[in-house]
Amino acid sequence: MAELEALDDPKARAANEKHGNDHGVNLGKLRAVAKRLKTQQELAVELWATNDTAARLLALLICRPKAFSRPELDAMLGSARAPKVHDWLVNYVVKKSPHAEELRVAWFADRDPVVASAGWALTTDRVTKKPAGLDLAGLLSVIEAEMKGAPERLQWAMNHCLAQIGIDHPDHRSRAIDIGERLRVLEDYPTSPGCTSPFAPIWITEMVRRQHAT
Repeated sequence: MAELEALDDPKARAANEKHGNDHGVNLGKLRAVAKRLKTQQELAVELWATNDTAARLLALLICRPKAFSRPELDAMLGSARAPKVHDWLVNYVVKKSPHAEELRVAWFADRDPVVASAGWALTTDRVTKKPAGLDLAGLLSVIEAEMKGAPERLQWAMNHCLAQIGIDHPDHRSRAIDIGERLRVLEDYPTSPGCTSPFAPIWITEMVRRQHAT
């Protein structure tokens, strides 16, 4: 904890806080600490228990994803309110857990939009990697009906799912693009030069173009 405190940079903290992340540790330096520590599940659990955002991010880098029970992961998501902690927990830990599918189904239906966004993120992962058994047309219907008015983080997760369905599944591509064009979600999102817009019709079209170019 002392080492993390020493790495805290006020400028980095100010930049991170604009995105809801209350820590000031450069992520590259945090990853360097994790690389030195290697996998240490007990230390990861202790770091998570501090409730400190930088410590929790480090915990997610050095833990053993398969060591957590479903109730533990459920409780961890419930307390992971910083967006970066939430994202790393889902992407670095839950996706590698044997409980991922059970949690996907439970979180997808949760009334808390932040928890539901995790369910959508796991669903998007399945859209790309294991689509068998998913009702893609049904997902598009839910997105069509609910994404426009969804809270920000849930809306972002639904939009990612919309784009991924369009990118990975040609049979649903025209409908996905049509939904994006009608809802206009993230149409005006500021995009850095060289980056692809998160506006689904542009995102889908660009990623499909890249696939055909390779």
